[in-house]
Amino acid sequence: MVGAKKTDLRREAGQRTREGLQTAALELLSQRGQEGVTLREITDRAGANVAAVSYHFGSLKALCDSAIELALERYLDAQLLELNALGSDATLQDVAVAFARPMMRALAAGGQDLAMMRTVARVGIDPPEGWDRLAGKFDRSRREALRVLTANLPGVGDEELIFRTRCAAGLLNWLALAPIGTELAALSAEQIERQLVPVVAGAFRGDTPADH
Repeated sequence: MVGAKKTDLRREAGQRTREGLQTAALELLSQRGQEGVTLREITDRAGANVAAVSYHFGSLKALCDSAIELALERYLDAQLLELNALGSDATLQDVAVAFARPMMRALAAGGQDLAMMRTVARVGIDPPEGWDRLAGKFDRSRREALRVLTANLPGVGDEELIFRTRCAAGLLNWLALAPIGTELAALSAEQIERQLVPVVAGAFRGDTPADH
């Protein structure tokens, strides 16, 4: 019984160390990208030793890949949750809110949430090796957006709508890293939504006449 308890405590401590290393890596990746991060900086920030990286991940690259994949999965899961909730009567404005909500929440919350989004933005602009591991989730997110966009823009083909969706995603990625994103982060959640949603809806709409 005592041995099992000690094993559980060691497992919990190991999990905390692993998560701490991923969090530290995310924060640094969001600031500099993968090329600007060192092993020593990550371990110092996480309060761990270099051996812990080897034990839990094998290498600095594997740790960074793990942190990036974690950030992307969280982002895509949050976006899919929002898009899946849209009904058949959802408007372009509704799609824009659902599509942008994970980014808007991160801008309003700051801290680790924003660091995660900035990491997502960096890899969205400059995809790392292994990007295709999450291709299925990216496809599902686009399909969910397409489902509602098609109902609102019946005269626009799927390829064009996918292109607009990718442009809207690129806009959000740029926003997370550009100075204007810092300006938005100083606003309330309501103000961020008021500023950002019409821009994302406009990217979906293009020059196609549609009801607002």
